[in-house]
Amino acid sequence: MPEIISYSLLVLYILGMVIILGYSLALGHLLFGFWKSKRQNQKTPTNPSEWPKVTIQLPIFNEMYVAERLIDAVVKMDYPLEKLEVQILDDSTDETSDLIQDKIKSYPSFPFVYLHRTNRSGFKAGALREGLAFSKGDFIAIFDADFLPSTDFLKKTIPYFQNDQIGMVQTRWTHLNEGHSLLTRLQAFALDAHFTIEQVGRNTLGAFINFNGTGGVWRKACILDAGNWEDDTLTEDLDLSYRAQKKGWKFVYRPEIPSPAELPPIMSAIKSQQFRWNKGGAECAKKHARSVLSSEFPFKTKLHAVAHLFNSSIFLVILMVSLASIGVAWLGWNGFSASWTRIAGLFLIGFAIIALVYFISHIYTRKRFWKSLVESILILPLFLSVSMGMALHNAQAVWEGLSGKKSPFIRTPKFNLESGKSNLKTNRYLKFSMPITTWIEGGLSLIFFLMVLLAFHYDYFLFLPFHAMLAFGYGLVFLTSFRSYSLGK
Repeated sequence: MPEIISYSLLVLYILGMVIILGYSLALGHLLFGFWKSKRQNQKTPTNPSEWPKVTIQLPIFNEMYVAERLIDAVVKMDYPLEKLEVQILDDSTDETSDLIQDKIKSYPSFPFVYLHRTNRSGFKAGALREGLAFSKGDFIAIFDADFLPSTDFLKKTIPYFQNDQIGMVQTRWTHLNEGHSLLTRLQAFALDAHFTIEQVGRNTLGAFINFNGTGGVWRKACILDAGNWEDDTLTEDLDLSYRAQKKGWKFVYRPEIPSPAELPPIMSAIKSQQFRWNKGGAECAKKHARSVLSSEFPFKTKLHAVAHLFNSSIFLVILMVSLASIGVAWLGWNGFSASWTRIAGLFLIGFAIIALVYFISHIYTRKRFWKSLVESILILPLFLSVSMGMALHNAQAVWEGLSGKKSPFIRTPKFNLESGKSNLKTNRYLKFSMPITTWIEGGLSLIFFLMVLLAFHYDYFLFLPFHAMLAFGYGLVFLTSFRSYSLGK
């Protein structure tokens, strides 16, 4: 019986590695698209003869630590005031509403429109949809509460809409607090790859890209033509992006235009954000994959759309591969043909491609080659370990999304630690309770640590690096989760 189980796990292991290899090849093609974009002559459009009317939407829900900072940044926008409208879409149920209203009184001549809902119907998507009904602008810029838009944001993005087919312009997120801790550095490392390699690659290759929920501008006609904001997924931004592009609208991604934002500094907040992103991505995959595959888009575009939509599903595969590797290692300990177990080494090229993408993105965004090279060598193993350590948590989110289980939109708490107005111990929004999966993460860390010890006992080291990274990753995720969940008590 143990042999049957182990052979079954070997099949699952190889299947999982094949899927990871396929995913990495798609990512490698995006890397090719990124390099291709560097060889293209990118012309910055000239300013329009007349600046159009723009509505800036600021969706806010209980953001007492960052709402005033956002308002102060928006009023510095370099754009004709007579062509500007700023909607504050406030769903708050605490003193954030009073803070906002007092703050906008400080700018009596600025074109603020304060809209307060008494319920959170549709959550962020509902707020954006209701605000859109009252908006006066032909273009809609959106910023979440933890962003600090630059003064020239509109004057850099609006010129790209002179082509009537352009429905959305997305900018690159940068990080206000990257140096705060190891966790913020790891998040920046991951996001830089998305915004530097993936978004550029997809845009260059003519594949679907996505509005990232904030730091972008929409043509109002595009939103309406695509069916407006819908709240049947947790990632309304990805959902609307696919509906718009399926209707024929073109998207533009501009990595040279920065949109600074705050990174969650603690694991409970990171997990909340990751859960929403991964579950919402799976929900959008379920909603759009079939229609994309049956469409008349080029085959290459369809393949990248599938890889994009099912991006979060890679965590299900990583979890499957990591658990299956226990049985495969058992086969190796008991003299199973080394040629069969070592076939897995052929698929390690997938991890190499994934590592290369993150490696290049870090060096490219930092512009300091030797320092960035050393940083990448140090941070890459940590990033891969923690990513694998998040597999259980994120796989649960993906499974819920694919299976159709619904859950409310839970905002990621904001901190603004640098201002001195907030600290981790007194933050009022840290109300997360520790789930049972956190204890399971601790258990998995111990299991893979045991697998490391057994590798030395049996003198069989094929899975030693993999199991060591899993032990470290799950251990770090467990410890940082335990510490951060305790802050909410």
